[in-house]
Parts: sequence; structure tokens; C-alpha cells
Amino acid sequence: MWGLGVLIPLLGAGALRVSQDPGEVRVTVGGGVALGCRVLVAEPWDLLRLEWVKDVGHGVLCTVRLRPAAPALPVPCTPRLHLAWDPPRATLSLHQARGDDAGRYLCRVTLEI
Repeated sequence: MWGLGVLIPLLGAGALRVSQDPGEVRVTVGGGVALGCRVLVAEPWDLLRLEWVKDVGHGVLCTVRLRPAAPALPVPCTPRLHLAWDPPRATLSLHQARGDDAGRYLCRVTLEI
């Protein structure tokens, strides 16, 4: 068994708030996990970019551009990683966990204009 930590950021400036859950989770090798990212935007928006990164600085695991009201079917980022959007929540699902999946996962959101 190994740990899978999740950073929980809260981005300010009033227009955009992002929160993640669960805060920390333990996953058994071969098991699966779903990480949630809730995106609240104070003003109307047309497009945002949502990215999941592992251990900040190791690059982007998955990225997708999203529309406000349109749910997105799970997008395969890799054979074991899928991203789904059901506003206001994005879910990163990891299947068949391995030891090298342990780390901190961050949901990063950018409003695009």
C-alpha cells in the first residue's frame, strides 16, 4: 500500500475558486482512485483549460479545454488516466495504480479569453 497525496489549492482574486478532494488517499497497487476538482467561476465564461499535474514541476498529466455547461465524456489522457467534466466538477480517474503513481496531484485551472 502506498500514499497518494493531493494538494488542495484555493485560487483567489474573486473570479475563480478551485478546490480538490479527497485531501489524501491511500491506494493499493492495482487499484483505482478518483480525484475531484471543483471549479467555481464568479462571472460568465466561455472556455477554461483544466490541467492535472503530478508533483508540481514534473509536467502535465492531462489537459482539456472545457465549456461551462457542457458535460464532457471521459477523455483518455493515457491508457490508465481519464478526465471527466460534469460542471462544476472535473474528475481524474486513475486505473491499475502502480508504485510510481504515488505523489501529489494538482488541478490547475486557467480561464481563457
